[in-house]
Amino acid sequence: MTNSDTSLAVEADGIVQRYYDTKLGRDKVVLDKIDFKLRTGEFCAVVGPSGCGKSTFLRLILGSESVKDGKLSLFGEPPSDPDRHRGIVYQKYSLFPHLRVIENVILGPELDEVNFLMKWVWYPGFRKKHQRFIKMGEEYLERVGLKEHAWKYPYQLSGGQQQRVAIAQALIMKPRILLMDEPFGALDPGTRESLQDWMIEIHKDTKSTIFFVTHDIEEALLVATRVIVLSQFRVSDSGPTEGSRIVADMRTPPQDRDALRADSAYSKMMADVLAAGFDPTKPRHSRDFLMTHPDAIPPRP
Repeated sequence: MTNSDTSLAVEADGIVQRYYDTKLGRDKVVLDKIDFKLRTGEFCAVVGPSGCGKSTFLRLILGSESVKDGKLSLFGEPPSDPDRHRGIVYQKYSLFPHLRVIENVILGPELDEVNFLMKWVWYPGFRKKHQRFIKMGEEYLERVGLKEHAWKYPYQLSGGQQQRVAIAQALIMKPRILLMDEPFGALDPGTRESLQDWMIEIHKDTKSTIFFVTHDIEEALLVATRVIVLSQFRVSDSGPTEGSRIVADMRTPPQDRDALRADSAYSKMMADVLAAGFDPTKPRHSRDFLMTHPDAIPPRP
């Protein structure tokens, strides 16, 4: 039994992730002593330069990797293998091309509840459950604005519509935390803006806990209620330091796109994010870290 705070969706205490690098002939640190708390209901975006470990951090929360050092807790418990309580949406749509849209959406709950042989051994029981899942799937497709496309195949939808189906596919499982890894990165600018606005509404309606990885700083500041910056561009008193840490952690006020761009505070936030983690010519010392979010944990000495 753990004594961790169960009001926290994620709690990282000095976690380290490293991989063996064949070129270096040694382990290379990717994440270095990450301290982080994510409260339930928060929409947290993670930004940082390429290779800083954003997706690695997400995989640790998903449970597809284990931390090498430190302690990671999810809802007060050590992370297990990936399960239905952690929804995941990738940049590449996780849809089966041979299944219709509605069948893709209900696949998770149907596999979760229906025995494989049920369809053949007790068809009336399967049919009853199947109709219930269809109704549930239609409700989620209506939520994402695609109910009229329920019986189409994925190839008949646009890229943005397919990504909405993938998000509905994750939400229907009612995960305790929704993990999103560059979900809009492959979309055209107009579709991307539309889905960004839609995600803001989804979070308002569902109060979901969301961990959202993106390389787009403006997207992070727009959609999330909180933004953290990971960066490997750091120095210590003895020189450059290997591995990434959280170098900025800030609350982002909810605004629409035009209001955000017109706000002078937005320009300052953008400059702070860029200065904190994206400029290899100006690495920051740990004592210069920008930690402005009230839940931010001070960096370790």
